[in-house]
Amino acid sequence: QKQLVESGGGLVQPGGSLRLSCAASGFSLEHYAIAWFRQAPGKAREGLSCIGSTDNSAYYADSVKGRFTISRDNSKNTFYLQINSLNPEDTAVYYCAAAAKLFATRADEYVYWGQGTQVTVSS
Repeated sequence: QKQLVESGGGLVQPGGSLRLSCAASGFSLEHYAIAWFRQAPGKAREGLSCIGSTDNSAYYADSVKGRFTISRDNSKNTFYLQINSLNPEDTAVYYCAAAAKLFATRADEYVYWGQGTQVTVSS
């Protein structure tokens, strides 16, 4: 069974950091574009960052540029989102996703999705 499993969410104070992980099973991430999205209560899903399958060129949404870093470790079949300088507006459920493409920026291009991990930023 092909699936993505996320971990690393939680409650963090403003200004804090978290590293979210997304582990793939049942398939190799090596040939997949990967991405992170989030959805806050009452808001539309937002694309945060993505990285291609063949190189490490990354895209970041303006809202997270400079604070979030996407990375992948194909040897562990896992990818990550390092999130720094968190603020309450970052509170959301964060989702990882994988697309069988060289590069993909749209949510509808991603076929595998994690279950979501809650990130809450509060003092």
